Amino acid sequence: MSDSSGSSALRAMLQQLQSRFTWDLQKEDMELENLSTRLQEHIDLQLGRQGASALSYSFLAYVRYLQDQPKEALSLLLQSEQKTRECYGEDSEKRLIVTYGDLAWLKYHTGDFTESQTYCQRAQDILIKYPTSSSTVLHPEVYGEKAWTYLKFSRSYYPKAIKYFQKALEVQKDDSEWNAGYAIALFRIEMNTLGLSEEPKVSAAITQLRRALEISPYDGVLLSMLAVRLGSYKKYEEAENLVEKALKVDPNNPHVLRYIAKYLRNQGENNRSIDLLERALKMSSTSAFVYHQLALCYKKKKFAEQSSKPYNKQMVQQLRRQCILNLEKAVEIKPSFVIARGDLALMYGEEKDFDRAEEMFQCCFTNESSEQSLRQVIHHRYAEFHFYHTRKQAEAIAHYEKALQLVPKTWEWKQCIKKLKQIADGRLSEDKNDSLAYSLLAQVAKAEGDKKTAAEFYEKALDCDEDNSEYLSALMELRMELH
Repeated sequence: MSDSSGSSALRAMLQQLQSRFTWDLQKEDMELENLSTRLQEHIDLQLGRQGASALSYSFLAYVRYLQDQPKEALSLLLQSEQKTRECYGEDSEKRLIVTYGDLAWLKYHTGDFTESQTYCQRAQDILIKYPTSSSTVLHPEVYGEKAWTYLKFSRSYYPKAIKYFQKALEVQKDDSEWNAGYAIALFRIEMNTLGLSEEPKVSAAITQLRRALEISPYDGVLLSMLAVRLGSYKKYEEAENLVEKALKVDPNNPHVLRYIAKYLRNQGENNRSIDLLERALKMSSTSAFVYHQLALCYKKKKFAEQSSKPYNKQMVQQLRRQCILNLEKAVEIKPSFVIARGDLALMYGEEKDFDRAEEMFQCCFTNESSEQSLRQVIHHRYAEFHFYHTRKQAEAIAHYEKALQLVPKTWEWKQCIKKLKQIADGRLSEDKNDSLAYSLLAQVAKAEGDKKTAAEFYEKALDCDEDNSEYLSALMELRMELH
């Protein structure tokens, strides 16, 4: 057999392995530097439950491979194997299926086909020794590792993480790790979709967090996550008890501290939240999330000061500066942190530093996210920048309109409705024949689902500007939908 045919045969075998190399992980979906920093922190602080350290070594190994550091990747995978054996002992073999798959692929990519074949065979030997009910069914340990990988590598993979935690639970319904992972994945999904007009009547995350805590009652991360979600449902007494318990059982875990700080900020306890976030930074100094949370605390304190009569201008400036410094740090650590960039640009606008604000916004637009909710946030923030700071009403209107057309019922969507009505009412108070004002009210009515009223406003707009083809086209479209 020639070298090329041998290589092809080996590659065909590798394609059958369960490995991060075969799970369709796209480099462009990840922010490698930030992911690398977070994984190294997990390893250094030994965060997570049993076996988490071994997984972090494997995750970081794949990151190093993507960063063209194969020697470092190999070293990390071998450390992952060692940590897995130390942690699970005689039960470690099924936990090594993916590790051996990764080692086989890594050796293949570095041209060491003999070693690649060896690791490929090791993975296959474990599969033969521990057969599943079907060739299409994986071991729960593999489903679980696949789920953790998707959960760790990119928020765009969260739905896949949920899918594979569910598959692991179908096989081992009472496993503490899969129940915890499933709860964390649901929590993150729900936190990413906050801002809808109303919370779902039943939170899947709360249900699963309770289930996971039945099995692991002293898991500080799960306790703090449940407190955050219960706060959204105004179940404050139970949430407060969970906060106290979490701080008692895991007082030095930066993840526990940051979730509890988030809960406290939501309750208006900004100083207490800041204290916990500062504690978290001492252990986790490269967390963009923590810096952003700190910025939000200072922003709330600034608003509170501005609401007092009279307010202390020097205090407001100091709090704004603290907000800016923390947002700059968050963006420096995680350049793709779109919401932090938008918040920072608005703060620059408050300081009348319009050039820096514009530069920050344009960076957001240049690297626009495919997620409509994130695009909506940036268009809304940019509209606010022009509405409050540059006083360019046309620009503000254009971006309120763009944000309005993206995701309905979010906080930003409701703010756009409010501002467009405000602008329209202001214009009509000065000129009852302002066609633009009527067109804005038409867009608002349509967005709110009142097509009949929207059509009436477009008719008024055309009465004021009868040759406007945009208004006519919108009106004709509405009339077709109404009949």
